[in-house]
Amino acid sequence: MTTMRRPSADSLLAGELRSVVRGRVRFDTASRAMWSADASNYRHVPIGVVQPVDLDDVEAAVGVARRHGVPLLPRGASTSIGGQSVNEAVVLDFSRHLGRVLEIDPDARTARVQPGVVLDDLREAARPYGLTFGPDPSTHNRCTLGGMIANNACGSHSVAWGKTVDNVRELDVLLADGTRMTVGRTPDLAAAQRRPGREGAVYRELARLRDRTEGVIRDELVGSRHRGLTRRVSGYNLDQLLDDEGFDLARALVGTEGTCATIMEATVELVEAPAARALCVLGFPDAYVAADHVLPIREHAPLTIEGVDVGVIGALRASRPDDRTHEQLPEGKGWLYVETGGADRAEATAKAEAIGREMARYGASAKVVSEPRAMRALWKVREDGSGIVTRSPDGGEAWPGWEDAAVPPATLGSYLREFDALLRRHGRQGAYYGHFGDGCLHVRIDFDLLTRPGLQNFRSFLLDAADLVAEHGGSVSGEHGDGQARAELLARTYTPALLDAFGAFKAAWDPEGRMNPGRVVEPRKMDDDLKVFVGVPTIGPRTELAYTDDRGSFTRATRRCIGVAKCVTDSGGYMCPSYRVTDEEMHSTRGRARLLFEMASGQLVPDGWRSTEVREALDLCLSCKACQRDCPVGVDMATYKAEFLAQHYAGRARERPRSHWSMGYLPRWLRLAGAVPGLPRLANALARRPALASLAKRLGGIAPQRDIPPLAPRPLHRLAGPRPARASSERPRLLLWPDTFTSAFDPDLALDAIAVLEHLGYRVELPTGPICCGLTWHTTGQLDAARAVVRRSIAAVKPWLDDGVPVVGLEPSCTATLRQDLTELLGPDHEDAARLEASTRTLAEVLAGHLDELREGVVTTGQKAVAQVHCHQYAAMGYDADRAVLDALGVETEVLDEGCCGLAGNFGFEQGHYEVSSACAERGLLPAVRGAGADTAVLADGFSCRTQIRQLDDTGHEPVHLAHLAATALGLRPRERESVSGDGRALTGPKAEP
Repeated sequence: MTTMRRPSADSLLAGELRSVVRGRVRFDTASRAMWSADASNYRHVPIGVVQPVDLDDVEAAVGVARRHGVPLLPRGASTSIGGQSVNEAVVLDFSRHLGRVLEIDPDARTARVQPGVVLDDLREAARPYGLTFGPDPSTHNRCTLGGMIANNACGSHSVAWGKTVDNVRELDVLLADGTRMTVGRTPDLAAAQRRPGREGAVYRELARLRDRTEGVIRDELVGSRHRGLTRRVSGYNLDQLLDDEGFDLARALVGTEGTCATIMEATVELVEAPAARALCVLGFPDAYVAADHVLPIREHAPLTIEGVDVGVIGALRASRPDDRTHEQLPEGKGWLYVETGGADRAEATAKAEAIGREMARYGASAKVVSEPRAMRALWKVREDGSGIVTRSPDGGEAWPGWEDAAVPPATLGSYLREFDALLRRHGRQGAYYGHFGDGCLHVRIDFDLLTRPGLQNFRSFLLDAADLVAEHGGSVSGEHGDGQARAELLARTYTPALLDAFGAFKAAWDPEGRMNPGRVVEPRKMDDDLKVFVGVPTIGPRTELAYTDDRGSFTRATRRCIGVAKCVTDSGGYMCPSYRVTDEEMHSTRGRARLLFEMASGQLVPDGWRSTEVREALDLCLSCKACQRDCPVGVDMATYKAEFLAQHYAGRARERPRSHWSMGYLPRWLRLAGAVPGLPRLANALARRPALASLAKRLGGIAPQRDIPPLAPRPLHRLAGPRPARASSERPRLLLWPDTFTSAFDPDLALDAIAVLEHLGYRVELPTGPICCGLTWHTTGQLDAARAVVRRSIAAVKPWLDDGVPVVGLEPSCTATLRQDLTELLGPDHEDAARLEASTRTLAEVLAGHLDELREGVVTTGQKAVAQVHCHQYAAMGYDADRAVLDALGVETEVLDEGCCGLAGNFGFEQGHYEVSSACAERGLLPAVRGAGADTAVLADGFSCRTQIRQLDDTGHEPVHLAHLAATALGLRPRERESVSGDGRALTGPKAEP
């Protein structure tokens, strides 16, 4: 039950915490909202959050909590799916500061770590010694060791290296009363019981507990292992109290979910990492048959045996129709991913091939790969499944709740058949995958958690499913722990005597019951506290955008975030740039999504669209769209930000930031400047005068550190001349989209594109009047203006749409808008918008249809390049076509994987954003540019990317567009290009003059 606390009590508590803790103490509404959910179905608003900077802070915070009698919850990355990392408590967040690897002992094969260390950081520290940490959950690049220990995490390699409990040597823990203990195996239990104070009392109580319950422990916990269950994660590990386990209190505490003690440090065991790996993917008629053949594969001692059902592939196909990766799978409707290891690739491959040959006798098809890139591509199908199956193609929602039960591998096939029958009886559906080698099944089910009958069905299904697992000798949790999702179900699989033993175990450590109460022992009901059932939405159903994939509901869109925290990492990829440079939850996709959810539900954030907390969280969102691509459930924060800004300033236009007028309406100002010959040169001259430039930036809400980009002396329409539609052309026609940025700032690259396209036999045409995709209005939330601009532009290009002429975009952000955002802005029934979306191509996509011609036409060879992929291109179009074109042109290219350049259109120019913008660039882009040789081209198709490089790079590299590299490689870049204009005039491409 939620405890109602007086604000005055919380104020006194917060004040005392701030007086003794050097780390941040957060009792504000936004922080409590963001820390109120994890990756589970549950919502618990914490009393407050403490982010300790060292262990002294931890002890001080625990002392204050003890004096105030409030509960405590140690927390890592909060990727828990069972609800164990949320509670009405003071949260101790170890993920911010206490994340170091303290020591690696390669001889003992151990590591000593702080609880907030990220698993991938530990593995990287162990790599030079040929070692690794065995358990590897899918959240490996953000989950913490403290969380893994608390949860008894596993991962795909558990068939080889076990669960976390099998890999812990020693723990340094702090009890709620302030007692500090170091625990592990106990060689002299009698001496331990004689220790003074609470420490000795803990040993005495646990020894007595072991003595009176040894029979129950051996029958139910040890016996489950003997019966073949390898993935028992539910309940406490009381079997570690037995003499044959060495009375190991460290391993007994693994999986206690913060209900007994706070982990201060841990010593964990490392395993030898295989020098080489190979992958054998086996295809079976269905997942049942795949599960039936797990045991003979285990005899080969593989590293993994992962299962995927055809339903996951169907969900992938529906969600990402352009992604063909799944086509690499061997024939079948159920698959097993069997990874092998060896001293070299030949040995690993031989093991994989042997498994394939043996399974062929049972009718399985097989595909064996050992090249790392090919292995990653196949693994991506398996890994993407966890996110894709949380949504149906029509926007329907699927939920955890019964997502990780485990049975003995020998019974997995029969369990799957009965489980599917159970789903059908309850009228539910779910696509599944999982750790078949350990009998563990992951599934997201389309529960109705929004209505009372739906909740009754939810509860009824879970009770029946628990009984089914018990009948098969399994565990209600094989990986994700009990939390609130499954603790109530322990009574279906364990006897009352063992449940009483669990209670006594917790009481020995935490007699006052203040450590993460309501988890494992005396559990809260599994159908209480569901985060989607917290109240009636308060923001109303009317939205500015269509939310087609969310059935037209912004509220439903705010429920997309499932809390797996793929955005809360600083390693590789694109998501989330603002989090990576601030290390603040508020500036992660997850944190923003939590605040939007609370805003929509009207609980913690009651001001709806007028919320200042949400506006502050969205302020540093770069609208890069990386979350749309990288988030497993496709959270699209750029869209949500546009919606929020539109609603937030509705009827209050005068309160908008000045930058919304200067940069939101930038296409209009640039069109006016380009309409008067000589005005661009005058504007450039004025911008070079410091006083005038400073005034202009101040009036326009532009960061004072920024330079105003110089305009090209002549915009594109003056350079290219008229290139009207000509339906009778003998050559295939293309419509070049003259976006604002290319036209006004870098028209030379459009001339390069025209030269290349017409060299390949196309007739390139241009609209006769000004057009714009509306991006600048869209990103500043001026959606009415964006709609008006887009409608006019669509009308202008309609003749080409009617003729079926493809549209080619050069600026990635504008091309992405044309590809994705038009029907969201104008509605899914707007036929011309849909046609324009379907007709739009990138330059690379057009050129990729002429790879042989490009190879044959190259006259300049040996070019090297460093490529910065624009975020919107990464999110909406991908870079595969560009890679193919660059390869055909003979350009040796290093494609960076460090995310957004940081400028992000208007973002990096706005006042208050310069530091974040430049920090984003310093993460990877600028070091790569500085490290590039003088003859290495810096390829950046986005105007924002090029501008960021021009303004922040001090090495003199001039960034170029793909069109420039293509024209150069094909020998099409003389100062005078003959016969490439629509009216037969020569086209010239002067550099933009300052």
